[in-house]
Formats: sequence, structure tokens, C-alpha cells
Amino acid sequence: MLDGGVDESPRLTELSNSTETTTPRVLTVLSFLLEKLVARNDRLLSIDQEGKIDNNQGFIKLCEGKKTLNVFHGVRAPSMSIAKYLERIYKFTNCSPSCFVVGYVYIDRLLHRHPDSLVLSLNVHRLLVTSVMVASKVLDDEHYNNAVYARVGGVSNAELNKLEMELLFLLDFRLIVSSRIFESYCLHLEKEMMLGGIGQRIDRLVLSSSVDDETEISVDDTQRSSSTPPLL
Repeated sequence: MLDGGVDESPRLTELSNSTETTTPRVLTVLSFLLEKLVARNDRLLSIDQEGKIDNNQGFIKLCEGKKTLNVFHGVRAPSMSIAKYLERIYKFTNCSPSCFVVGYVYIDRLLHRHPDSLVLSLNVHRLLVTSVMVASKVLDDEHYNNAVYARVGGVSNAELNKLEMELLFLLDFRLIVSSRIFESYCLHLEKEMMLGGIGQRIDRLVLSSSVDDETEISVDDTQRSSSTPPLL
């Protein structure tokens, strides 16, 4: 199980690609961004719990507000890093690299819709496996079912089913990502890659350009939430 470390059983090799594949660049930059975000949020929450910022009533109120992501919290943080976890999902589910971009969009949307939420070491792994799984159902013509994603992600099938429904309701079932929004996130991630010294393009997936963008996050909102989000 995820709380005690992800199962590395050789039985999972039957699900992996038949040939060795390189890790998509998007996984590298996503893990870099999320590791920074989680480290910051864990540190802020730890400081708050120690009572070192009692004068900052705004932040205390934020941490003590609605706990939207509690259902995604584990008993303790998994020992597997975010980078290794993303690589594991990619290796054993064969989902397209674009699923990780769209999964990131879902998490970003969730945080915009529920600004009292924090992505922490206790919930980031469950958020990732759930969002990527949902993205694969939206994007990929062929995808594994929940049972396989649960096995790969180190959670029970029943728990992943529950997490999927929770994510869908938190997003108000708004799962469509237009080509404009997808491109804006790719450009933002590529900018982060350049700043991090990686400097290569992210693989694109052709998405429908006819989708209404009215409910999508703007490029400016994306940059504020992903780089220096004020409320995460």
C-alpha cells in the first residue's frame, strides 16, 4: 500500500512496455515543480503547527478552514519520491505523456476552485494517480481500468474508486481541456524547464480547438498558481 511504500513486485512487469522507453521530459519538470510546491507547503504547515506564526491570522485561518483534500491524505507520506512515482505510473500504465499535462491541469483547477486546499506530501501521490488516471480516460483511446491504476499506485481499488469520484465532484465534472489551454500549460512547463536548465520541448497531443474556453484557466492564472501561487 502507498502509506507503507509502493509495492515493487515483479508481477507488475507484465504491464510495462515491451521495450525500454525514455522518461518523457514532462515528468521531469512536473516532479521538479511539485517537489518544490510540496516542500514549501509542508514547511509552512509545520511552522503553523509549531505556533511560530500566531500573528499571521490569515494563514492560520487558511490552514484551519475547509479541508477539501482530506480524502486524499494518507496516514504518512510515502517513501517514494514524486519523480519515481510519476515514472512508475508512466511505465506500468502506458498512458500518453499528455495525460500528465492534463492531470496537472486538473490539480491546478482543483486548487483554483478550492483555494483553501494544500498539496502536501500526505496527498500529492494520491492526487497524481487519480488525476492521471482520469486524464487517460479522457485522452487515450486505450487505457487500463481502475484496478490496474490502483495496483500501480499502491492503493486499493475501492479507495481509488472513491478518490476518482471525489476528484470529479471537486472539479464539477469539468474535464475538457481545450487545445488553447493545453498549449498554455505546455508553454508554461517549458518555461520552467528553461529556468531549470532542462530546456527542451514537451510532447504535444492534438486536442480539439472547438471546445469553449470560457471555463478554462487563463495563462496568467496558470502562471500565478503554478509558479508562485498565493494560496497554495
